[in-house]
Amino acid sequence: MESDKFEDILRDIRNKVLYPIYLLMGEESFYIDVIADYIEEQVLTETEKEFNLSIVYGKDTDIPTIISMARRYPMMSNHNVVIIREAHHIQNMDDLLPYVQKPLNSTILVICYKYKTLDKRTKTYKAFQGAGVIFNGKKLYDNQVPGWIKSYVTKRGYSIGPRAVQLLADHLGTDLGKIVNEIRKLFINLEKGTEITEEVIEKNIGISKDFNIFEYQNALGSKNKEKAYRIAKYFADNPKSVQVFMVMGVLYQFFSKILLYHNLKDKNPRHVASELGTNMHFVKDYALAAQNFSQAKAVRILSLLRTTDLKSKGVNNDSADTDDLLKELTYMILN
Repeated sequence: MESDKFEDILRDIRNKVLYPIYLLMGEESFYIDVIADYIEEQVLTETEKEFNLSIVYGKDTDIPTIISMARRYPMMSNHNVVIIREAHHIQNMDDLLPYVQKPLNSTILVICYKYKTLDKRTKTYKAFQGAGVIFNGKKLYDNQVPGWIKSYVTKRGYSIGPRAVQLLADHLGTDLGKIVNEIRKLFINLEKGTEITEEVIEKNIGISKDFNIFEYQNALGSKNKEKAYRIAKYFADNPKSVQVFMVMGVLYQFFSKILLYHNLKDKNPRHVASELGTNMHFVKDYALAAQNFSQAKAVRILSLLRTTDLKSKGVNNDSADTDDLLKELTYMILN
């Protein structure tokens, strides 16, 4: 059975609907860790774990050892749980085929195959399909992150506004593990039902509510030169506050959406929000930016961003100074 909804897998585990094999793979390791941890925590009692829980790492094991652990019968328990973390380091996964074809029903074998996927054309993969659960954790696109953050926070009994969501999304990127670790810092210091604001984020995580990529983007979009230069200077004076490649990525998205906005025939805010993949709250920002930057200017800025990104990596710019590059970029966009 294949599934891309890890909530469904967690629900089945919670309801004691268990399978002999879980192949957890994909680029997004966060989901893989959550499922493996949940199986470790929920399937066995603390007493049962002493004799029936085995956790090994791919670098430290091999297929014969895994098969030997999986074929062991449980002691004073219904299940023997074997978790293989970082299984992507294991050579010759196809050698596991004989066990996958005839797994022990009392064993729950969890294979954490991070950052890549098994070849679906192989006999081994097809055997996994018939033996248990295959989960493929896919990386979120940049425009999916705000919605994910909103959902994660809300499900845990807190609230968060669109600007605070965007602040976190722009600063933390698409690494869900990193995002969750930072959000948990907020939960520790807040009571359930509290709203996570920009001020709360600045106080507990250290992301400035005034000097961040989100505010920099808005300053450029509204052609607020004073504010844009002030933030660019802050970035230059505080190189650890933001990474250049993140600035390039966020701005490239922003001006790509401005270009898309120009090509939309229907400028109804709800339609615009849907087409741009953004919150309704920010539609007015794109409308203003489109007034300030024509289609032709947006195209030129996208080209400029690509060139600046390459320069920041030393391409055609042997003495690349990222601080100067950001200042130069700000000037060229606004002039």
